[in-house]
Amino acid sequence: MNSGSRGTVLVSGASIAGPALAFWLHKYGFTVTAVEKSAGVRDGGYPIDVRGTAVAVAHRMGILPQLQQAHIDTRRVTFLNADGSRAAVVHPQAVVGGVDGHDLEIPRGTLTNVLYAAVRNNVEFVFDDSIDALTEHDHGVDVTFRSGAQRSFDLVVGADGLHSRTRALAFGPEQHYLRYLGYCFSICAMPNTFGLSHEALIWNTPGRAAALYAVGDGSDVHALLTFAHSEPSHEALRAADTHRDLISTVFGDDGWKMPTIVDAMHHAPDPFFDTVSQIHMPQWSSGRVALVGDAAYAPSFLTGQGSSLALVGAYMLADSLAAHDDHTTAFTAYERAGRRFVDLNQAQISTGEAALIPTTADALEARNHRLRSLTTSPPTTGRPAHTALTLPDPRPAAVRSEIAVHRK
Repeated sequence: MNSGSRGTVLVSGASIAGPALAFWLHKYGFTVTAVEKSAGVRDGGYPIDVRGTAVAVAHRMGILPQLQQAHIDTRRVTFLNADGSRAAVVHPQAVVGGVDGHDLEIPRGTLTNVLYAAVRNNVEFVFDDSIDALTEHDHGVDVTFRSGAQRSFDLVVGADGLHSRTRALAFGPEQHYLRYLGYCFSICAMPNTFGLSHEALIWNTPGRAAALYAVGDGSDVHALLTFAHSEPSHEALRAADTHRDLISTVFGDDGWKMPTIVDAMHHAPDPFFDTVSQIHMPQWSSGRVALVGDAAYAPSFLTGQGSSLALVGAYMLADSLAAHDDHTTAFTAYERAGRRFVDLNQAQISTGEAALIPTTADALEARNHRLRSLTTSPPTTGRPAHTALTLPDPRPAAVRSEIAVHRK
């Protein structure tokens, strides 16, 4: 343990939950190392939401003004029928349950870069590497990295996403915790040949959806294809050609602009493909290893709460570690304080599925009928799940002590 440090913590993952956790751990006196398998902080990416309690976390981190400046001013969401005719036009916040003027939609790369900038001078970052093996003992965790380097830490936290390597090493195979929700999706950027500006289009036919998001007046749009499908094998998920072939097969006979979108997805250099899934774990910690964000409780993009749960979870985990001198007690407190909030937000999936990709013609028509009843004006209140947790006050620097991680 470093002199003057409350303990050493390795955080695996440098996207959202990882840097946010590193920020608060450093504030509370821990020595933090973050390892990230990418060569650097990932830029670009699909727009993401920061809502409810997560906005308060951003405020306490001092990054809220930067996020507000980057807020995407999406003005309308137009839902389309299979032939491209208009089914409904609604205000974006009416769809996602956000509060206009409070909740934020920002490019994912903006959030990751703002978080990294907030901690890069205080935290050791190791890029282009990842955890290969963990060996826990009474006084810490010995870590072997993919690069061959070996180091020891008092604690390890997996913030490495839905397919967390840390979770697999410490808790067992992913299939024990992943709950497949019946859909696959793919995302890419493509030229904005649709004349879209500050808006989104969502096209539907039973069991299939395409969304086009125009961030401002940019020359590109983000394209998202989602479709109902039996759960693919792990091998299929890793094969890019399989992804492309599957998308071509599923959407190959659809009209409107679908041939153009499918072609763009087929030729995109780096389309993202995955299942729509959640992570449900009976415990978020095992010994000296804990999980945060999607690694512990991914809610799926259908809830729009992944980034918010990551920010809130990071705050709550750091708070618990700062409040308790024993890591076991701290991890238990972290889960006790956050479990209900996570459960409520994961449960929003029923709302998300109904809003996006009903699987029958009757359900789709019922969805469209509900959408047409919504106003094009912003709602004044959000979903209760988004604010269902009250943050504890930030702990002052005075809480720091020489030892926070219990050693036998």
